[in-house]
Amino acid sequence: MAVGIRHCTVRFMELESSSLMKCSLSSSPLYRKQSVHFSNSSSQRYNQCCSLSMNGCQGDSRAPIGTVETRTLPAVSSPALAMERLNSAISDMIKSDPPPYNSGIIRLEVPIEEQIEALEWLHAQNHLLLPRCFFSGRRVASEMCINGASSHSKLVSVAGVGSAVFFTHLRPFSLDDWRAIRRFLSKKCPLIRAYGAIRFDATADIASEWSAFGSFYFMVPQVEFDELEGSSIIAATIAWDNAASWTYQRAIDALQATIWQLSSVLITVQKKNPHSHILDSTHVPGKASWDNVVKRALQIISRNDPVLIKVVLARSTRVVTAADIDPLTWLACLKVEGENAYQFCLQPPHSPAFIGNTPEQLFHRDRLSICSEALAGTRARGGSELLDLKIEQDLLSSAKDHNEFAIVRECIRRRLEAVCSSVLIEPKKAIRKFTRVQHLYARLRGRLQAEDDEFKILSSVHPTPAVCGYPTEDARAFISEMEMFDRGMYAGPVGWFGGEESEFAVGIRSALVEKGLGALIYAGTGIVEGSDSSLEWEELELKTSQFTKLMKLEAPLLTRGQNRIINQNQKGLSCLPYHI
Repeated sequence: MAVGIRHCTVRFMELESSSLMKCSLSSSPLYRKQSVHFSNSSSQRYNQCCSLSMNGCQGDSRAPIGTVETRTLPAVSSPALAMERLNSAISDMIKSDPPPYNSGIIRLEVPIEEQIEALEWLHAQNHLLLPRCFFSGRRVASEMCINGASSHSKLVSVAGVGSAVFFTHLRPFSLDDWRAIRRFLSKKCPLIRAYGAIRFDATADIASEWSAFGSFYFMVPQVEFDELEGSSIIAATIAWDNAASWTYQRAIDALQATIWQLSSVLITVQKKNPHSHILDSTHVPGKASWDNVVKRALQIISRNDPVLIKVVLARSTRVVTAADIDPLTWLACLKVEGENAYQFCLQPPHSPAFIGNTPEQLFHRDRLSICSEALAGTRARGGSELLDLKIEQDLLSSAKDHNEFAIVRECIRRRLEAVCSSVLIEPKKAIRKFTRVQHLYARLRGRLQAEDDEFKILSSVHPTPAVCGYPTEDARAFISEMEMFDRGMYAGPVGWFGGEESEFAVGIRSALVEKGLGALIYAGTGIVEGSDSSLEWEELELKTSQFTKLMKLEAPLLTRGQNRIINQNQKGLSCLPYHI
């Protein structure tokens, strides 16, 4: 921990040696970091974001909220009827006397007797220039009771527009910030949640493309659509805190303004590849620079007394297309092949959308129970059952991949043991298969000593060696010195806080997308003793293929930073090492 003067600020750093920093590879950074100008300047967008509703970080994080309520209205048969009922309830609140509290949060919800995809509802709101979020957890991890022990409805996915209250700052996410979020949550109201993400490295400078996100960004949606198994819920939430200069009346007025703009006519999201034509594609770093950085990492790793055992290096690919990229259409395509993964979208106001289809869970807390997982080592899926099994056996028997996987698993185990009374690993080593790739996998479970240990869990398990390296601080220092772009929220925690449950994934297999301006696609790979820079580059191509398969080339194109031609064929990008 790094303790500031006013805030006990956790910068998500492990208390390990910083010998790499003492034995720096060069007196100054080898490469100048690049940023992409998506829209307005950092300060403009940050100030715009802070003016739209209440920033909960500006209140007193230790002061209890006056009231936290969920009011459930009678169920209806359609989204249109649900909106009518919601509008009527809001009108009644406007006519009634305000609650006798200086602060509070109230959720009004209307059950719908039909399962409707949350992503389709969010797509119907594409005309709104409001912050929005989407989170779809894996089915096993998303099971929860909605209205008490007698209900067994399972939450499938959540979409939200507008923010009843948001939480963001340019400083690193701190204990005070966590408390600021928690004060608006309650076990009695399990579906009042704050959805968001935290930067991979809060100590790094924020590039312009990430400026609207701050060091972290969370939002309790103003209007929310919950997709359950067999039914749905539409909800509206108001939050106020007089101490933060956001009164109950202002909150009601802001909600009403949002409600009037909503559409209850659902639009089916296209789930087939949109095949946007690529006009330009640029890798940062390019292949030659990638080879040099990997070579330098291996030189340190192979020393007799290495200060670095593993480092995860990443690549950013800027893609410019002929037609607009709709982030929700991309997300719908990813969702089709992501049954065993998390899908997410987070878009602050006046900002690109951060979307992803990540296989990796950071942690899931259910009261005192905590679980996490180790995921490392990557292979493509085979075109046949026999080939797929052969590739699986190759991954299981690979000494290089086992070494990388064991580093991740044991590091997470030690971090959980620091805050848990016991930790169980089962399975210790197995294969987890996804549509396009397969990984080595282990599941870890523990029991917290207190629910308030949640912040300790978050600050200790991130970053895992799967996205940073080991030792953590030495790997982070190497990444900071050698990488040429800002990771932003890529590889950082993305998920939600709730009153009795919280769940976070690792923001990998992700992209930053904005209509009219293309996309930044991110991928990383672990470098350990025995790594080969060309094979690791191919792994980057494999990991980004879930995005690049959605595009095709308008003409033969030489990708800058790369010494090979990418040609158009019927399937899309022929530069991909595997067609899977």
